[in-house]
Amino acid sequence: MSLPRVDIVLLTMNDRPAEEAAAQASLLAQTGVELRICVVGNGCSPAVVPTGARTLTLPENLGIPAGRNAGARALAEDGHGADHLFFLDNDAVFPRPDVLARLVAEAGRHPRAAYVQPRLTGPDDTTTPRRWVPRLRTGSPGRPGTITTMTEGVVLVRRAAFEQVGGWADAFFLYHEGLDLAQRLWDRGHTGWYAAGLRMHHPLTQPSRHALFHRLAARNRVWVAYRNLPAPLIPAYLLVWTGATALRAVRGGGARESLRGFREGWAGRRAQDRRPMKWRTVLRLTAAGRPPLL
Repeated sequence: MSLPRVDIVLLTMNDRPAEEAAAQASLLAQTGVELRICVVGNGCSPAVVPTGARTLTLPENLGIPAGRNAGARALAEDGHGADHLFFLDNDAVFPRPDVLARLVAEAGRHPRAAYVQPRLTGPDDTTTPRRWVPRLRTGSPGRPGTITTMTEGVVLVRRAAFEQVGGWADAFFLYHEGLDLAQRLWDRGHTGWYAAGLRMHHPLTQPSRHALFHRLAARNRVWVAYRNLPAPLIPAYLLVWTGATALRAVRGGGARESLRGFREGWAGRRAQDRRPMKWRTVLRLTAAGRPPLL
């Protein structure tokens, strides 16, 4: 019997060669699956490339969503794209050789799930920051279940569903592209599944380490709302997130850049591909534990 095929998209800016080598070694050690790998250089020529992998050099840094889309397209060019895509951060590590095969098996057990993701932990195999738990109730990161968003850098996605909704939102550049993709997949009748019994490791970094964090996170929240929500829900969503951002700014700063991002998002909203979700999707998301106002 043939092995399940998985296409792997891995982005690089050649900024962490040691971590990339470790991530790729753990990827190549995966058993029970047939892999095709595309390493995408976002504004660079990839320096760390596993044997047999395809490389794609983008002339400039187009951001994470656009880079991932380019890698997925490159792997589909021969007309024999795998049924599943796996998007892998270049510093994420598979701690066991059967993680990918088990994720594919989880997808088989949950046919409505367009995407399946493992539990992401620090290198200690235990610590899971709240932001890595893909649901509102983050107190039990080891509990599996249906999810309405995703952790973008360690996620298995059905290619047909991914292409059906147009892939990642290129313009986002960084932050909240997973929420956008998840909402679009849910609106096509799909769900997501959190395979919490399967772990992957990632350095315990903070998103605020990126200088653009506050501005782009705020801008992209506006774009998620404009792209996906029915018109009556947009003001309520933005009010909720403006309040949440203000409270976080009191503790962690970033108020000025966040305000700039909200303004930028609102000014540029009409350039986005607006496809408001059906009210039935609003109800489904609410029933799944995350009303699309949160």
